[in-house]
Amino acid sequence: MDETRRDRDTDGRARNARPRDGLGRPLPYGAPGVERQPEGVVRTPEETVREAQRLLDAGMPFHAHEVFEDAWKSGPVAERELWRGLAQLAVGLTHAARGNARGGARLLRRGAAALAEFAGVRPYGIGVDRLIGWAGELAGRVEAAGGAGAAGGGGVRAEPVDAAAEAPCLRPPAR
Repeated sequence: MDETRRDRDTDGRARNARPRDGLGRPLPYGAPGVERQPEGVVRTPEETVREAQRLLDAGMPFHAHEVFEDAWKSGPVAERELWRGLAQLAVGLTHAARGNARGGARLLRRGAAALAEFAGVRPYGIGVDRLIGWAGELAGRVEAAGGAGAAGGGGVRAEPVDAAAEAPCLRPPAR
């Protein structure tokens, strides 16, 4: 297949069929990749959390972000910030695992801010307070690893974090 041609569906919308690695980076056509998450899947909140946690634990936060994105787009308006914030945490971890200090820290903080309205409650058993703390702590470590310029400027490179080792627990045990 011609690598310069964009894949399109029957309506002309771009559909990138290139294989991707576990962190969502495109691979050359024909290379073995990680199966992509189907788009537009409507899941119950329980199914969303279970599938996203499975993907996070497997070191595939990019794919977990896609699961959260489906919930964000299909769920009730009152819950959209919850799912959007979780998607941003997952993509922040993705960037940190790719070695992008600035992007990782920024998205982790943005996701934590989106979750702030759910602080003090555990929607669907999700430990929001713990996730906000996890995001801030990881953002700080990623910035420090990226050096003094991580908070400003272009895409600051840092040593990639291990996505599976850094994966948050969405539903910690109740205290």
